[in-house]
Amino acid sequence: MKNIITISREYGAGGGEIGKALAGELGFEYFDKSIILNVAREANIDVEHADKWDEVVPKNFGFAQSLFDFYNRPLSEKLFAAQSKVIREIGERGNCVIVGRNANSILREFDHSLHVFLHANVKWRVQRMLEQVEGTTADKLLEQVEVIDKRRRKYCSYYTNTEFGEAKYYDVCLDTGRLGIGQCVKLLLQMAGE
Repeated sequence: MKNIITISREYGAGGGEIGKALAGELGFEYFDKSIILNVAREANIDVEHADKWDEVVPKNFGFAQSLFDFYNRPLSEKLFAAQSKVIREIGERGNCVIVGRNANSILREFDHSLHVFLHANVKWRVQRMLEQVEGTTADKLLEQVEVIDKRRRKYCSYYTNTEFGEAKYYDVCLDTGRLGIGQCVKLLLQMAGE
């Protein structure tokens, strides 16, 4: 049985919905972006600043700056280090579903884990979000999808030396637009039970 499930996802592909459903069905704890807020509080970092630096790569990280000098590192570096520590602690406890946060890379050496990547056609993702978010347009959502997916690719590459969405970094990749949210949940429940 897999007792750690990580879900990486394209923006709007249903990662949160699928993660919550899996956690509920399996009786596991569910973790997502709220991890960053808890990490920020524990590290005495202003929550507003933590949210601003979430999934952001430092712009002026230079050679003169030591990777080991925690207090002089950019806030995004401090957050990633603290967040990684918390994710490892969560992984050690097991029985968890973690959405995002590069958890697949952070927990890659953990046994009994299932690392998932969810993706879908951009049009499907925009349509899905249009049905869920009031007061917006398809053009605004398309722009948001492109910006967030690009930011996630950069963040993943910078902090993990892997490529966001590249199949070799995951155990399974599912197209939520073709399969549907419900079918993805069923498939992942089967895989987690193996």
